[in-house]
Amino acid sequence: MENNEHAHNGGSEHPERDYLVRGTALKGKVRAFAVRSTQLVEELRRRHDTFPTATAALGRTLTTAAMMGAMLKGEEKLTIQVKGDGPLGQIVADANAKGEVRGYVDHPHVHLPSNAMGKLDVAGAVGTEGFLYVIKDLGLKEPYRGSVPIVSGELGEDFTYYFAVSEQTPSAVGIGVLVAPDNTVISAGGFIVQLLPGLSDEEIDAIEHAVSTLPPVSALLDQGLSPEELLKWVLPDVQVQERLDIDFRCECSRERVERTLISLGSKEIEDIIEEQGVAEVVCHFCNEAYQFEREDLEKILEQTRG
Repeated sequence: MENNEHAHNGGSEHPERDYLVRGTALKGKVRAFAVRSTQLVEELRRRHDTFPTATAALGRTLTTAAMMGAMLKGEEKLTIQVKGDGPLGQIVADANAKGEVRGYVDHPHVHLPSNAMGKLDVAGAVGTEGFLYVIKDLGLKEPYRGSVPIVSGELGEDFTYYFAVSEQTPSAVGIGVLVAPDNTVISAGGFIVQLLPGLSDEEIDAIEHAVSTLPPVSALLDQGLSPEELLKWVLPDVQVQERLDIDFRCECSRERVERTLISLGSKEIEDIIEEQGVAEVVCHFCNEAYQFEREDLEKILEQTRG
């Protein structure tokens, strides 16, 4: 491995761009996605000040959302909600077909002692009871909704179960986040390998063997493996068809927040002016704070009466 000398410099000198690849293998009978999401997960860690276990849980969800977004087309988008009974509360991630991802966790300051394997205890933070929901906005009247019970809380197995049950597509999901002692994200990424009809038992066994003997994804990315190399590890004959840059992007704006305030109605705005004189609205997804002074609120009040 020639190119691993940059692995532990925190990546701040020349951070490598996050991107995703999509490919096929075994004459089109396998569809595969792999992503490096290190900067995305670090950006959201910084914005939400997540502690390591929360970072790992949010990061695994964001990574999967990025890959599931790449399965969509055009203006389609999706939301993943993981609602377990652990201390994190719910994890939410949004993604679209353009590689734009955002997300949050209800309680970012969750960090638990390592589990028996010496790893971040994601299952302990997420919980092992609850549901995983996927809501897809495919431009139809009604969004598509799928849900499955949480099976392990580690999230990789939970998404594997979701694909098998809700989308009837046997899939292997490998996702990982490596967090440094100073809480920053060293590496994050993952892969989804989907088995389509027509595979022989031998081919399925070979893929299952490759997936089960794969070192942790976050360790491979930390060693400098690219998303393409990650896929080749599992599927030696993979043909990469597409590359997509992955970016954090939030749709919030001052105008949107203003519209939300207007929708509260004049009574509510009058109360805010009377009781606080100012308002601060914080976006759930990116933690951006929007300040509204008294005169801003008075203008909004006029609009509610308009």
